[in-house]
Amino acid sequence: MPVQLQTSDGQSGNGFTLNLSSRGALIRTDFVLSQGQTIEITLAMPAEITMGENPGVRCRARVLRVEAAADHSQPTIALRIEHYEFLAREVAPVHHEVFHAV
Repeated sequence: MPVQLQTSDGQSGNGFTLNLSSRGALIRTDFVLSQGQTIEITLAMPAEITMGENPGVRCRARVLRVEAAADHSQPTIALRIEHYEFLAREVAPVHHEVFHAV
């Protein structure tokens, strides 16, 4: 699932979830992040899950681990979700051909 990432200093980037739960996420991104950093991620839940609209979910998360990819592609980032909220407005999914599920 595509995600938008934002740091506390306003830098932003895109990523793709490899695994997602209410307490954590595993994402792939070329956005530079470091262990211990707090970020905000926003994603659009698919209509198949919500049975209707695509409500957005905004999460505050802490970077637990950054794993370099063996093939020098985007690193894998492990996040602990500390807080999340459903957004009132519909969020358009991020479409970016660079991010693929593996």
